Amino acid sequence: MAQTLEQKRAQDAWDVCGAYTKDHVNFAKGLPALIMNSGLMQVLAFCHEKGKVNEEVAAHLRTWLNQRFNNAKGDPGFAVFMQALMQATPSQYQAINAEAFAWLKWLRQMAAARNKGGN
Repeated sequence: MAQTLEQKRAQDAWDVCGAYTKDHVNFAKGLPALIMNSGLMQVLAFCHEKGKVNEEVAAHLRTWLNQRFNNAKGDPGFAVFMQALMQATPSQYQAINAEAFAWLKWLRQMAAARNKGGN
């Protein structure tokens, strides 16, 4: 039986957050609000600039979005992904943004649940 899109989001979020630390979890919890306030491209640039924990979470988000919109595996990388966002049509950008929020909803919950022991 095929998974629904929600199940795929949940599964991917579960898979990527297995090694998350408390810092990852805290950042993942705040990421939707950051995107809402500043925008997806600005937040991805911020994550890239900050490095380590922030960039790891952003890389997982880019990987998911690359899979959903390009049917491709893996993280395309910061520069390639940013170029794609800058060249996207308004409707494509809105769809990517909406998908980012939908996936992050799952990541926030799964990361918190998996990290309950307090890595």
